[in-house]
Amino acid sequence: MSGAELKSWREVPIAGVPWLSSMEYKTGDWRSKRPIIDQEKCTRCLTCYIYCPEMAINVEWNEDKTKVVRVTINYDYCKGCGICANECPVKAISMELERR
Repeated sequence: MSGAELKSWREVPIAGVPWLSSMEYKTGDWRSKRPIIDQEKCTRCLTCYIYCPEMAINVEWNEDKTKVVRVTINYDYCKGCGICANECPVKAISMELERR
């Protein structure tokens, strides 16, 4: 980091913005609830993808990248915030207790 030392979590101000992408470290074990997508209900509108603050929504496209085939969740990075479930216009995402 250009000669600067990384700060510890205690030195980051309240509401501090992380300086690394969440994709650089797995945070999925933080959650108490996990989103489950009902693929039958899902219209593949990608609203969940747009609103996910962690970019934990994966989109699978057809071969020529013209149609969304499936939407899934990368649980390694999902923190279980529930934004995807709240924003889903057809309520295809439900939040279920995490089983460990």
